[in-house]
Amino acid sequence: MISQVLQKAIEQGASDIIISPGNFPAIKKSGEIVYLEDFWKVSGESLKNEIFDIIPEKLKEEFVAEMEIDFSIQANELGRFRVNGFKQKSGYGLVFRVIADSIPEFDSLNIPEVIKSFSNRKAGLVLITGGVWSGKSTTLAALINEINKNYKKHIITIEDPIEFVHSSNKSLIEQREVGNSTHSFENGLKYALRQASDVIMVGEMRDLETFRLALRAAETGNLVFATLHTSGAARTISRIIDMFPGDEKSYIRTQVAESLLWVVWQDLIKKQDGSRVAATEVMIKNKAIENMIRENQLHQINWAIETGKADGMIPMKRYLTKLLESEEITQDIFDVHMRRYGLATDEQKDEV
Repeated sequence: MISQVLQKAIEQGASDIIISPGNFPAIKKSGEIVYLEDFWKVSGESLKNEIFDIIPEKLKEEFVAEMEIDFSIQANELGRFRVNGFKQKSGYGLVFRVIADSIPEFDSLNIPEVIKSFSNRKAGLVLITGGVWSGKSTTLAALINEINKNYKKHIITIEDPIEFVHSSNKSLIEQREVGNSTHSFENGLKYALRQASDVIMVGEMRDLETFRLALRAAETGNLVFATLHTSGAARTISRIIDMFPGDEKSYIRTQVAESLLWVVWQDLIKKQDGSRVAATEVMIKNKAIENMIRENQLHQINWAIETGKADGMIPMKRYLTKLLESEEITQDIFDVHMRRYGLATDEQKDEV
């Protein structure tokens, strides 16, 4: 049943497939749930048997003990999927994320051209931020692909799980998967520093020690790419600094001020034709922003982005306005996202 559902989902252009006991299989298409009512509501026991048939043998005990698991699979001719297994009140379920068969070319993503230039720096920290299903992994894969095609670097990725599969081109690229080829992001990052790395990609910055190691890697000559579940450049920097104990904050502000290069915040929003488009904010560190971080004046960063057009910066409000003016999104969608992101004018807020 699972393979049949995956086949149907691919045919319908789904981004995600959700199979849980007692429900029709469902897909996400353009960010919305669509039930596949050609199938049946699967029972908990039969679904459990199918799930344990596809989970890697070494993860089965962990899944039973932890009641959730992440892994990736290549499903024959259907393609590659990132999979999350979980347990709910009626039994076990799975969510599949469709991964593109090929590494996306940067120019196909409809994101600001300035982001492409991030691939040509030698050292520093680049953060790609946003919520779940905001396209962070795709943007990262495109950036790594740009380096792989154009520069002679040693690239190490640390992912959980591996999504896009890269092959060495001009660069030598090695992909490590948490739980399979390294025990943790922290371990993978620590040992990457001893492996003559030039570029390190960290799938997700989850804990304090990973942040410390990422900053150290950026300071010692690596170009480090990482993702964070945050919205807005200023909030991203605040979150990093707030993670550290009070007696470390001053030192960490100095480290971030020196090592951080760019912060990208992106989200996928619905277009007029029902498909989705990336809405993007770009912060490029200049001397003013470096001083704001060092001096703990983070509340001024949004102003610096608004006035930083000459440096290539793009505030989210300007990007949404561009999408509205090009008629890719409607006025209603524009207003909803302005309010959602806290960017609404006083007049718009009064209307709400």
